[in-house]
Amino acid sequence: MMQGTGRPDPAIEERKDSIQTKGKQKQQLKCDTESVAGCVSQRACVYCGARVVLNPVTDAIHLVHGPIGCASYTWDIRGSLSSNSDLYRFSFSTDLQELDVVFGGEKKLTRAIDDLVAKYHPKLVFVYSTCIVGVIGDDLEAVCKAAAQKYGIEVIPVQSSGFIGNKSAGYRAACDALLKLIKPAENEKIQKNNTINYLGDFNLAGEVWIIRNYLKRMGLELNVAFTGDSNYETLKTATKASLNIVQCAGSMIYLANQMKDLYDIPYLNVSFLGLEDTSDSLRRIAKTYNDLDIMRRTEELIKAETAAVAGDIRSYREKFMGKKAAIYVGGGFKAISLIKQFREIGIDVVMIGTQTGRKEEYDTINDLVDDGTVILDDANPSELEKFMVEKGAHLLVGGVKERPLAYKLGMAFIDHNHDRKHPLSGYVGAVNFAREVYSTVCSPVWKYTGSMGGGDLYGQKDRLISQCQ
Repeated sequence: MMQGTGRPDPAIEERKDSIQTKGKQKQQLKCDTESVAGCVSQRACVYCGARVVLNPVTDAIHLVHGPIGCASYTWDIRGSLSSNSDLYRFSFSTDLQELDVVFGGEKKLTRAIDDLVAKYHPKLVFVYSTCIVGVIGDDLEAVCKAAAQKYGIEVIPVQSSGFIGNKSAGYRAACDALLKLIKPAENEKIQKNNTINYLGDFNLAGEVWIIRNYLKRMGLELNVAFTGDSNYETLKTATKASLNIVQCAGSMIYLANQMKDLYDIPYLNVSFLGLEDTSDSLRRIAKTYNDLDIMRRTEELIKAETAAVAGDIRSYREKFMGKKAAIYVGGGFKAISLIKQFREIGIDVVMIGTQTGRKEEYDTINDLVDDGTVILDDANPSELEKFMVEKGAHLLVGGVKERPLAYKLGMAFIDHNHDRKHPLSGYVGAVNFAREVYSTVCSPVWKYTGSMGGGDLYGQKDRLISQCQ
């Protein structure tokens, strides 16, 4: 650990513009930059960003053009559920070898597409480029165009090779691929219907279905989700919707802006994480339609759902007095909602960071947190360890890569990322979240470990555990 040395840490000093403590520094947090060379960043690669956005398209072939490690790295990485096809659960790779690097992999890619189309008869194939493809220069566009003409299907190249950016660049590559898919045929007249596209939800543990039910109770219909439980046919109808709502701004704000410019579809940024943001988002959606019946139904929904969970939330809040949380997640939208959600259950956020947060999101985060809270962009494990310990955090909310770090520190952990199997959206998700916090922070296991949070809280372990009983 880096605590108590009394000397400046060169690694922290090098990253000082991307780390700030509210109330101490006045400068704008530096974000959306390339990771420091040699630094083990938590931010994933371009290909990973594209894959996690497109992978929930359930009836598509997802073919990774690259070494087998790239495909295995992202295979089945989301807890996305499907109501029909499960073809997206398969992971296909061209498995490039040394000779392919020397002589090129285009012929191998062509054969792979031929074999997959013959076996599965898909209407849609996504072909992902990887770092090595960017180096050897295989022409994905030409190979995919030839295959599309040969079979009369959509074969879409996803330009996600490395060395051109970070995970955010992968989000944009995925959105560019989706724009190619949803583009109407020439001379096709777009007729709008009174439906909603839901952007930036990947149906983790069935969360799209929860929001669809809310919209239905309001008198509205969900057209297509990007990309949770989506398929070729539903995605092709996306340009007919009258409104886009954007849950994950980091991955989908580019697509929302493009659809607004190209197809005149307005959008709203929403969040269905926590009671406050869920209710606010439903009200803003209803207000957009300026329909008294929809607004009435919405208020009835909010009243009923809030009343149903109020007792559970109040009960958990009483058990969390004195607890402190650290947050490290992918996008700024999620971080903002988590601050509010922890506030709802009585937990103070003492450290917060994101992989792909934007300037305006960090401004909002700075407004929401208390003085002394550490805010980080694209943190590495050493930084997370340093500030979680210094701030005395009792739990860390993050993704699969952060889990081992928390457990090594003897700290509770909550998975808020791709591979979770329980929904955290909506009112039911708020209760699930509070229940998960309780089950991990208040677990008896901490009685048998050497720590439970940092700083002076080490000596207060038993008192804090007893509050949970």
